[in-house]
Amino acid sequence: MILVTGANGNLGSATLAALRARGVAATGGSRSPGRGMRHLDFDDPMSLDLAEVSTLVLISAGYAEDDQVVARHSAVLAAAVRDGVRHVVYTSLTAAGDHLGFALAHRATERLVQASGLPWTILRNGLYAELFGGLLAWTENGVESAFGDGALAAVAREDLAEAAAIVAADPAEHSGRSHDLVGTPITAGQVADRLGIPHRTIGLGEYRHRLLRQTPGLLPFQPPMLASIATGIRHGFLGGTAPDLTDLLGRPARDPLATAVAAASATRPWASISQGHQGRVGAQRP
Repeated sequence: MILVTGANGNLGSATLAALRARGVAATGGSRSPGRGMRHLDFDDPMSLDLAEVSTLVLISAGYAEDDQVVARHSAVLAAAVRDGVRHVVYTSLTAAGDHLGFALAHRATERLVQASGLPWTILRNGLYAELFGGLLAWTENGVESAFGDGALAAVAREDLAEAAAIVAADPAEHSGRSHDLVGTPITAGQVADRLGIPHRTIGLGEYRHRLLRQTPGLLPFQPPMLASIATGIRHGFLGGTAPDLTDLLGRPARDPLATAVAAASATRPWASISQGHQGRVGAQRP
């Protein structure tokens, strides 16, 4: 049986749905499990029951500081070894994201996965197109961001979920491999053009000031995380593409520009900066 962790989250629920759509026996795990799911609380190692699980799809347990994220992943990997899981699929971060403020938790977890003694596959996911569109801030005159003219090789979350399902359904074929799952580069200007509005670039200092001073409710790790995404895109570190995603899917990837436009549109017309960041931040972290 395949078990997908974080099954109430965006990526976890989509991966579980993709597995079931393929007719594969799979269940989910969550600290707040739905019907038929297992209760899994990564902060409570005694709750981690992975008996009878053949393949574990470990969706990153983010939305926390790095030490807590790594401790969570370490606990579930220990349970996987103890309970006889035969393969671990871990959803990590694209190789181009090593400079991002949340990369270290991913790379540390990759080391844990590889040192576990279990067969493994690492899916190095690109940043979501939904996140990119959602981080554009609406103004009276259009949208603005700190992305400048930089491009992001963004990916629709649904494509990443389908890729995870494909690997989990036949993990032996992907054993010991890391797939870099990035998409087609898009820019904030292109999103704005599709929306029929101007895009204004703000400085990174102004963006950081807004995150720290004008965005109530962000957790302490979130402002540096968001600032690192903005500077990475702005300076061209996240625009490179690769064929791994389309090779896995066996088809062209969904249009990330259309996905980003839909995400930006969902915050229209007068979403506050806070509304434009919260929720979508946690959706990608890690």
